[in-house]
Parts: sequence; structure tokens; C-alpha cells
Amino acid sequence: MSSPARWALWTSARPRWVVFVLASEAIAIGVTVASLLAEPGTGHDLRWFPILLVMGIAQAEMSRRIERVRRWMGGQTHINVTSVWYLAGVVLLSPGWAVVLAAALYLHLWFRVWRHVRTRPAHRVVASTAWAMLSCWGAAFVLHITGLGGLAGTPAAGIRGSAVVLVAALVFELVNLVGAAAGIYLYTEQRSLTDLVGTWGDNALELVTLCLGGLTATALVYQPILVLMIYPPLLLLHRHVLIKQLEAAVATDEKTGLFNNAGWHHIASRELDRAKRSSGTLAIFMVDIDHFKKINDTYGHLAGDAVLKAVAATINRSVRDYDSVGRFGGEEFVVLLPDIATPDVGEVAERVRHAVTQLAVPLGDDSLTTIKGLSVSVGTAIYPTAGTALDRLIHVADTALLHAKRSGRNRVSHADGDITAAETNGRTQVGIRSLGA
Repeated sequence: MSSPARWALWTSARPRWVVFVLASEAIAIGVTVASLLAEPGTGHDLRWFPILLVMGIAQAEMSRRIERVRRWMGGQTHINVTSVWYLAGVVLLSPGWAVVLAAALYLHLWFRVWRHVRTRPAHRVVASTAWAMLSCWGAAFVLHITGLGGLAGTPAAGIRGSAVVLVAALVFELVNLVGAAAGIYLYTEQRSLTDLVGTWGDNALELVTLCLGGLTATALVYQPILVLMIYPPLLLLHRHVLIKQLEAAVATDEKTGLFNNAGWHHIASRELDRAKRSSGTLAIFMVDIDHFKKINDTYGHLAGDAVLKAVAATINRSVRDYDSVGRFGGEEFVVLLPDIATPDVGEVAERVRHAVTQLAVPLGDDSLTTIKGLSVSVGTAIYPTAGTALDRLIHVADTALLHAKRSGRNRVSHADGDITAAETNGRTQVGIRSLGA
């Protein structure tokens, strides 16, 4: 690990994110020290802490390669199954010791897994550690002030033990969710709910992990030998999640993070079949970056890649969460908009076009140069007026895009459905309306 003074966050991260993380770390350290001074350690702490630490390290070692691959492929939101041991620590240990357990397991993961992964820089690990520590302390503190206490010593058949586990899991998840979402927002300024709190799959994984944590703690208290049975489902769960990530990677464009051609076509075919069955509608946009070759020639291909990523993210933010954006090839993108009313198509297309004109893409070098004045041309096609087959709709949208570029670029062209079967010089005749910037 490099010296904290040399971490990239001091120059690359937004100041408010740095302030938020430093405040989170200070609070996490403060509450830990205060808790340990108030309650240095009980018999339960001295018993359960080394057991949970050894079990957590053992699980991390057994799934080390899987976690490394998952972290390489992960996005902003990354759920790791270490929460099993965090929740068990919360219901078995005093608040200070539960926080120390979280810090120790995160430290082990850093040295054994994450420090080798470029997408997991040290400052982000420190931030995640602080939020995990605060989540553990918050859950343990709520158990303390509500009088529920820990799980150890509760009757095996009583309802109190169930309440301890459920309350701890709920508070842990809420605190962690708020901390991570605030951190992601301040770091990236993403506003999408998926970007901030993860996908349904991410949250389902966290829920399952917390359930396993509750079962682990219960087994340790009432039937210790059964705790060994937690490892097979935990390791299989981790492997299953990796397989899902690999499946998603096959359909993802590596450079932009959007769907690739095959992934987008699969979704578009499914949505078109659904529209046919329900007599619904959908629209397709073809979006092309204007004068992209000039960007590459002037600033270089790395700058071109930065522009591609920025435009891809802008298009994604400008459409609905359930619309599908793909990279069609080169500097061209394709957007699928299911269940959209015809009058709304032009409004959304204009929103995409306008959002790109507001972009300022930093080159990331010492010159502090930013690329401005970007624009896109957009061609649209609507099912069923422009066609009933996917290839036909793409062709019509692409023809409209070509018209937009020939009409001066930085504009939206709509195929109005006036399409004939006749061809001139091999090109289908399409009625097109063009809206300038």
C-alpha cells in the first residue's frame, strides 16, 4: 500500500467526497475508541471475537480468487459476503469489538485480495471500511439502547433472540446503504437509483448474506458444531454471483460499460416480441458522435476513449432506467425505448442531443484541457409505424441518422412512417422529418 499522502484521491476525487470520507473515518475511529474504553471486553467478547475472526479469514482465503475476479469486474456498488461475519459480530460482541472485527476483516481482504486490483484503490477501501465499521457500531448500539442486548444468553426457544438478529440486520443494512449511497453520489454525481444502491441482484445478495450471518450467530450460540455447515452455501453463493457477473460481462462493451451489439440485440428482440404480443410500442434511436475522427486526430485516441465514455454515460442518464443503451460500433450508439408514447420520442431524443452539447470532458493530463463543443446526430424509428422486424427498425433509424448528419449534424431526424417498399439505387425510401439544434 502506498503512503496515504500519495493516494490519487487528493487530486482526482471531489473535495466534498474527501470531506465526507474523512468525517466518516473520524467518527468510526471515535466511536470505536469510546466504546472500547467504556467496555474494554467481556467474557463473551474474548470468546467470540477470535472465533469470528478466524472463521472470517478462513472464508476469505477459500474464496480469495473468486473475490479478486469479482472485484476486477465490479462497478461502483460491490457486495462482498463478509457481511456474514459482521452481523454475527454485531449480535455476539459489544459495540467496540464488533467494529474492530469489521476493520480487521477489511484489512485482511485488502492485503490478500484488493490491493492487487486496479478498480479497488486504497482510498476507496478505507472509505468502505469506515462505512462498514459505522454500520456495525450503529446496529450494536441500537441493540444496546433498546435493551435487546446480544444473542448470547438468550433462551433458545424465546422470541427475543429472533428480534436481536432481525433488528441488527435491519439497522446494519440501513446505515451501510445510506453511507455507501452518499459516498457514491459524492464521488461520481450519479443520480440513478441503481448506481447509488445497486441492482436488485446486489441487494438480494446482501439480504442472503445477512440471513446467513444470523444463522451463523445462532448456530454458534446454540449448536456450535453446526456452524461448519455455513461454509458450503456461502462459497457456492459467492461462485454463483461470479458466474452471473461473467454472463453480464459477455453482453457488455468493455470500453463504455454499455451493452455490446450482441447483448443489446438480445434485449431488443425480447422487448419487440413483448410489444407484438401486447400491441405495445417501442422506439429505437441511432446516435452518432459528430466529427469524432477530428477528436482522435487532434487529441489522440485516449482522449477519444474518454469522449466515448462520457457520451455513453450521458446518453444513459438522459433516458429512463429501463431503457437499454448499447454501443453499436465505433462512435455510434443504439437506444431501445420500450412502452414509449409517440409524442415523447422527440422529447427524449432532444434531451439526449442537448445533454451531450453540455459536456466538458477532461483529458486527464497535466494540461487541464477539456474537450467542449461536442454534439451528436440522432435518428429515430418507432414500432410499428417504421417496421415490425428488428433489423428493419434499426435500418430505418440508421437512415434517419444519416439524414440528420447530411442536414448539418447536431440534430434529430425522425422516420415518420412514410416508408415504401420501392428501392432506388438499393436504398429504401423513408419519409423523414429533421429537427435542427
